[in-house]
Amino acid sequence: MSKTISNTLLSLRALISSAGPFILLAVALLGLAWWWLDPNPPKRVTLATGPAQSAYAEFGTRYAKALALTGIEVRLLPSEGSQDNLQMLRDGRADLGFVQGGSNEAGANAQSGIESLGSLFVEPLWLFYQADAAAKINAGGVLTALSQLKGLRVNVGTAGSGVPALMEKMFEVNRIASNTMTLSKLEQTPATVAFLNGELDALVFASAPESLMVQMLLQTPGVKLMDFAQNEAYSRRFAFLAPVTLPRGVVDLAGDVPAQDVRLVAPTTTLLARDGVHPALLGLLSQASLSLHSKAGWFNRAHEFPNAANTEFPLAKEAERTIRNGVPLLQRYLPFSLANVMERMWLALGIIIAVLLPLSRIVPPLYQFRIRSRVFRWYGQLRAIEERLGTQAGAAADAGPDSVNALVRELDELEAHVEKISVPLSYADELYSLRNHIDLVRQKLLKTWTR
Repeated sequence: MSKTISNTLLSLRALISSAGPFILLAVALLGLAWWWLDPNPPKRVTLATGPAQSAYAEFGTRYAKALALTGIEVRLLPSEGSQDNLQMLRDGRADLGFVQGGSNEAGANAQSGIESLGSLFVEPLWLFYQADAAAKINAGGVLTALSQLKGLRVNVGTAGSGVPALMEKMFEVNRIASNTMTLSKLEQTPATVAFLNGELDALVFASAPESLMVQMLLQTPGVKLMDFAQNEAYSRRFAFLAPVTLPRGVVDLAGDVPAQDVRLVAPTTTLLARDGVHPALLGLLSQASLSLHSKAGWFNRAHEFPNAANTEFPLAKEAERTIRNGVPLLQRYLPFSLANVMERMWLALGIIIAVLLPLSRIVPPLYQFRIRSRVFRWYGQLRAIEERLGTQAGAAADAGPDSVNALVRELDELEAHVEKISVPLSYADELYSLRNHIDLVRQKLLKTWTR
């Protein structure tokens, strides 16, 4: 190994040892910030959806595909519907779930520990009925009020969804006794089959128009959709309901389906998260909602959803930030994992730098001390030799050649050690000064004993 490389390695070792405490402190602070901020989200999350072929199930599949692109697995948990999802969140069986407005019957005390990621879409209340059954009630074969359901066989939604409770409230305000109808609470698919087979006269469920059941029934001959002429009044009586209109021809322009505007009432669906879901996941899901729900639909214009309106639960900070600002800048250009770490750690890094910057000023003096100590520590031995020289010179009569030779040998040994010292060129003057001082002491020794 050449002398230059040796000197470089020694200087590097001195620098590392001088900056060692500083580096250890920086690493400890970074580790503490990493533990506190927990920037890496879990790779798996559970989403409670809804019955098979429902809009909830369809959107659950879309969220799973969107998050799979970032390496997050979304486990879809089928359920009976909105109320079932809310109960799963409260029990901790699901991390997230679609919940329909008005499902929170337990009240505000049950909201603790659950946050909203915003309102995603409206779920109109679809009341389909058989034209033949309606013809028995009036000559026109058209139902225009809930009171006309008396005497009919009606499925009021799936048990566990929010529809039975909603229909009960609507029957109550219309002063309709439940015993005046034959009510059932079959699941959506069996209820639809029974309805098409003529075993039911009317079928009620709340779903987004993306539901395959909705699109199929809207185009089934002999099946009609009830027009809620009092939809504005319903929205005034129930805060979680909004009046919406199914425009004429929106289902099939060529076939003019529906043949006229249909007035409906619609609760708003929100995506809820239980307490403890990683903030990065909440942000990622909120970003996915921007692309999945911002398009124009049958009941909304483009970019109306997601929004922070009509939610019965507190809005998560990550969702509020996403709704207001869109996708964060870094995540537009970097992979999610890297951008997430940078976004969550930048503030901590700023604090750490602010703490370490003043402390870093001690590193150069410490490095200088360690380099110079390679030279200065030999001055102690040189001083000891010089002191013995002065002592022996004062007692010259008792000192002999052996004493002089011993001091000379010590000086030679000291000089041999000093010649092996390696220091950076910027400190070479101190090394040469030490060698000059050794030579001065040797000359003094020889001058003293040659008198």
